[in-house]
Formats: sequence, C-alpha cells, structure tokens
Amino acid sequence: MIGISKLYCGTVEPSDALRYGRQSKDLPSHLLQFSIDKKPVVVWNITRQCNLKCIHCYAQAKATLQENELSTQEGKQVLDDLSAMGVPVILFSGGEPLMRKDLPELAEYAVQKGMRAVISTNGTLIDRDTAQNLKAIGLSYVGISLDGMKPINDKFRGVDGAFDAALEGIKNCQAAGIKVGLRFTINRFNVEDMPDIFDLLEKMDIPRICFYHLVYSGRGSDLVKDDLSLAGTRQAVDLIMDRTRRLHDKGIDKEVLTVDNHADGPYVYLRMLKEDPKRAAEVLELLKMNEGNNSGRGIGCISWDGEVHADQFWRHVSFGNVRQRPFSEIWTDLSNPLMKQLKNKKEHVKGRCADCRWLSICGGNFRVRAEATTGDIWAPDPACYLTDEEISGEKI
Repeated sequence: MIGISKLYCGTVEPSDALRYGRQSKDLPSHLLQFSIDKKPVVVWNITRQCNLKCIHCYAQAKATLQENELSTQEGKQVLDDLSAMGVPVILFSGGEPLMRKDLPELAEYAVQKGMRAVISTNGTLIDRDTAQNLKAIGLSYVGISLDGMKPINDKFRGVDGAFDAALEGIKNCQAAGIKVGLRFTINRFNVEDMPDIFDLLEKMDIPRICFYHLVYSGRGSDLVKDDLSLAGTRQAVDLIMDRTRRLHDKGIDKEVLTVDNHADGPYVYLRMLKEDPKRAAEVLELLKMNEGNNSGRGIGCISWDGEVHADQFWRHVSFGNVRQRPFSEIWTDLSNPLMKQLKNKKEHVKGRCADCRWLSICGGNFRVRAEATTGDIWAPDPACYLTDEEISGEKI
C-alpha cells in the first residue's frame, strides 16, 4: 500500500513510525506498512460463495457453497497459530465473507486472540443488526467495494441494486460506530467516476479509501485489455493526489491509499521533489521503511480450502495446506524455492526491474502481473508506468 495522504499531504512523519519501535505488534494499523519485522497481514478467503457476480473477481467466486471450506473449528485452529506467530491483522474476505454464518464467531475469536480483525465485503448484506453485531465483537474495520457510481458499479458487480445496497451497508456501519472505508479497482471503464467517488467520500463522511490497480488474476485475467494505459495510470494517480490534497487543504482528514502498483511510491516522491524538496526527503525515508511489494513476506493468504498463497492473487501457486501443516511452518519453510525467493524478490527480478534505481523501494512491483503477461514470474511488471529516464541512475 502507498499512503497518498500520508506521503503527499504529510499526515504521517518518519518519527511517527519510529517512536513505536516499528514492530508489528506495537504499531497502529495506519502505520503497519512501515513495520520492520514484516509479520504478515493474512488475508483469509473464508468462502468462495458470493451473492454478486463481479467481472474482475480474483477468487472467481460462485453463488453455490463449496464443500471443501475449512470448518469453524479448523478456522479457530488457524487463528490460534496466526496469533502465536504474531500476525497483527487478519482480513476476512471471500467470495463474500458475510455468506458464512460463522464469520462473527471467527472474527470475535481472532480479536480475543489479540489480532485486529477486518473484513473486505461488497457491503450489500450489512443490515443494522449485522452492523451492530460486528461492532460488538470488536471488528476494527470494514472495507466496502465500490467500483464506480451506480451504473458502472452495478455493471461490474453483475447485480442491479448492488450500489444502493452497498451505500446502505456503509450507513449501517457508520450508525453502529464501525470504521468503514471504500475499495475501488481502477480500470478504463470506471476511471471517469473517480472524481465522483471522492465527492461521495466527502458527502458521506467516509474516512478511508483504497484505490486498487487492476491485477490480472482470476476473472481479472480477462481484463488485461481493459487496464489503463501507462499514461492513463499516471493521470489517475495524479488525480488521486490532487483530490487528496484538495481535501487536506479544506481541513478534511481522509486516509487515501493506492494498492498493488508500487511504482506509485517513486512517482509520489518525484512529484514531491518538484513541489517541496524538503518534504520529499521525508517521503523518501517513509518509502524506504515501506519496502514496496511484500507478497510472500509481509502479506499472505489462506484460501477457503486451507491452501496457502503468497497473496490473494497467487491462487495458482500453493505452498501447502493448513490442514496438513500450520501456516506458521509453511510461511517460514524456505526449502520451497519460490518461497525463499519471495523473501527477497530484489535478487531475482529481471530486465528494467533489476536495473531500476527504485528497486529497494518498489520491491519489484507485482509478480503476478508479470507472470500473467509473459509467463515469467521475474519479468518486469507491465503495469510499471515509470519512464526509462525516471528509473535510471544510482540505486536508492
């Protein structure tokens, strides 16, 4: 994640991360990206079942229940292991996590074990009672996906009325006192809706939004041609920065992040270098702490059937199953060549990534996109929009 509000608007200083000691267990959630131990945030796709039909779903979710989902008891055993490992955050996702009736029980158990529990949801199933229940069990955050305003969102979600139902879910979370934010996956069909999404953020007093760059995985693999051009991506990131600055200058505090394209970090820095060189030096320090892409190191994934992946987009590569071995053992077993390589991707990337001056900050960007387009995990990420001139020079 690249914290646009943190980096560009100065809502976080390097000292903010340093004064917590940079250990995952001590850092507040908004500073976790700067942890030094990189204990993994774990995404648990607890079900493949979903009530929507999103055309870009990385999990290729289905309307029907899958028979091989981990049971409630198996899930609690997983949570025991994650807690003992020091995992700071467990993110319950899907499919649609609220399709599992035991989600509240599992989330409450995670909180009792000392982890922060959050959910990633389409929001359409969050009625007042559900929101009150999620608040009561100590859920830290609810991320609700909107991929545009009503016409575009409902087209992407494959169900009419999904937009209005998601807005009701947001309102119900707010009424219950749960921190709620938006998730928006950028592509050429919805990029024109981004200003309206910022307006919605302000109008509904939503404190946080994550803009996701498209990842070519699951059903999203069919959308490669629908990704933004490199120039279009630059324009989208500029818009995010401009609108975030506008909110900040109005005294409206919003946490704005971009996700899944770590070229955003150097891009923010280069813009800051032109606008405010002194502040740019502080931004560079924070980017060094961030370290860029952390698939297989600072983020991991457990699938509904117990398979362990480097992140939620690497479903085609499993490192083991929690039914046979604890996640903690799988995650730290470097006898698997790929797992070992992912712990230090910078040594294995090729082409312009290997020569890039920002490699230590970007971390080689997103390997899934490289593999999806070239067949080579270590090839350059095709979504990197930095020019050859911008990446040349002495390495940072």
